[in-house]
Amino acid sequence: MIRSSGATASNSILQNLRLKNPKLLLISQCTNIQDLKIIHAHMLRTNLFFDIFASSRIIAFCIDHKTKFLTYAIKVFSQIPNPNIFIFNALIRGCSISKNPSNSFHYYIQSQRIGLLPDNITHPFLVKACAQLENLTMGTQIHSQIIKHGFESDFYVQHSLVDMYVSGSDLKAARFIFKMMGRFDVVSWTCMIKGYCKCGDVDSARELFDRMHEKNLVTWSTMISGYARNNRFDKAVEMFEILRAEGVVANEVVMVSVISSCGHLGALAIGEKAHEYVKRNNLALNVILGTAVVDMYARCGNVEKAIRVFEEIKEKDVLCWTGLISGLAMHGYAEKAIEYFYVMVKNGIVPRDITFTAVLKACSHGGLVEKGLEIFESMKRDHGVEARLEHYGCMVDLLGRAGKLEEAEKFIFEMPVKPNAPIWGALLGACRIHRNVEVGERVGKILIEMKPEHSGYYVLLSNIYARTNKWKDATVMRRLMKEKGVRKPPGYSLIEIDGKIHEFTIGDKTHPEIEKIERMWENILQKIKLAGYIGNTSEALFDIDEEEKEDSLYRHSEKLAIAYGIMKIHAPGPIRIVKNLRVCEDCHTATKLISKVYDVELIVRDRNRFHHFKKGVCSCMDYW
Repeated sequence: MIRSSGATASNSILQNLRLKNPKLLLISQCTNIQDLKIIHAHMLRTNLFFDIFASSRIIAFCIDHKTKFLTYAIKVFSQIPNPNIFIFNALIRGCSISKNPSNSFHYYIQSQRIGLLPDNITHPFLVKACAQLENLTMGTQIHSQIIKHGFESDFYVQHSLVDMYVSGSDLKAARFIFKMMGRFDVVSWTCMIKGYCKCGDVDSARELFDRMHEKNLVTWSTMISGYARNNRFDKAVEMFEILRAEGVVANEVVMVSVISSCGHLGALAIGEKAHEYVKRNNLALNVILGTAVVDMYARCGNVEKAIRVFEEIKEKDVLCWTGLISGLAMHGYAEKAIEYFYVMVKNGIVPRDITFTAVLKACSHGGLVEKGLEIFESMKRDHGVEARLEHYGCMVDLLGRAGKLEEAEKFIFEMPVKPNAPIWGALLGACRIHRNVEVGERVGKILIEMKPEHSGYYVLLSNIYARTNKWKDATVMRRLMKEKGVRKPPGYSLIEIDGKIHEFTIGDKTHPEIEKIERMWENILQKIKLAGYIGNTSEALFDIDEEEKEDSLYRHSEKLAIAYGIMKIHAPGPIRIVKNLRVCEDCHTATKLISKVYDVELIVRDRNRFHHFKKGVCSCMDYW
């Protein structure tokens, strides 16, 4: 009632004032600040400006243009002798969406000092300012003001409070206000779904989503992106299929989440369908969506398609260029990645720190030591980019992979910043590759002291001991892990068959076709043994006997996935596998032989890079 009666009165006054003063009609037709100043000057000369309603029109016009004319609105406000609550509300609203939302509180306090009572429009914008600032302390103070002035039951006020508490990650308070609301709309439901997703509780978000009778595109987008941001990529893709089935047309924002999820899953067929959907529905391949598509094809192992899409994007920013360079680096196409880096610089795109991380990784994976050192030196000198820990880590990895372990260690000690665990970890990984126990033991002890809960460092050091037959030391490492309760994360491998993702874990027995898969692996095993395969048990668990070690190796997740791929994929195209951990040496050797014996291309993406296996050779040249 307050809103409707107030609006009716305002409209009546405005109509009468416009009839008397046609200049007010010109305000709504302004397109720039110069025209507004002319009208403002005329109103001052004719004293029309000192009519409180007339002056409020100028303020309202400025605020309706968001932050564009906010500074001018504040100057106009200083000329008004007796501003009313409408004018204060306008300024509070304008400040709440500006670069300095805290200014909203200044005008609220000022209105209180001159005795003006706030209305149900005042508080939602103050709450919005708190949400913008993510300042829950101030937000609770405004909440107490809302209760003091009797607006705690107002729907719009409640809605703004839910949004504020969600923005501040206080889900308990948001849920309390949400349950108090007398009625709900699609915006309030979506806000709560966003809150659950932000806190990582996507199951509760989905429960709310399923209870909604009416959903808009923002709701769908919130749920899909919530799944994607919480690494539930399969659910994000599944939700997209439901959206399509219900006849809802996705927009670019939704497709970014869907296509990015396909990239993380390595689901090329599903990703291609999503890309086709973008083209079929004439969605703009803007730089954000275009970069997501490029990244998806690179992550799914189709570099050629990634490059083609990249060339189609009309306006490319530095993140788009970096995405392609990073994709090429993952596949070991070092020269191509460096080539695109130089083309980017030539085109006037200023590289960022993440761009240098990508190109230095390319040099590392390609063994291009001299080129890597050259680019590292050029960062500050030619581009004004200060080296960060990530870049130092790339250099240690570059030197270590090339077998320059002493140089890598010296580089760490001479760094101008304190090395972190990933930098020492890069050196430890190099020690494993080159079987250097002396440096590895020294570095391993530093890492275990720095990160006693990180399983990878124990495993790496124990593997270095195992590969050099220092079984006693390896046993000590494994025992230390057990004593500290450190567990190695379980490995899994994904393979896409006919648009469906299949997941395998070591010794997996849950797959409906597991018996056929195990028989297929036995056939594969016999054939690659004839080609010279001998199970490498040096990195297997050493507290079991050799026969059990071999049995454990034969059931590694990627071997089961490869067996299933050979069962199901008969086309000349490659078999694509995604693994969450680094490929072990035994699986790497076995996969090379499988590619040769079965004359099939196998593309395996592990935690670090892509491996393209073809005719018994891997693209990493056994250098990973």
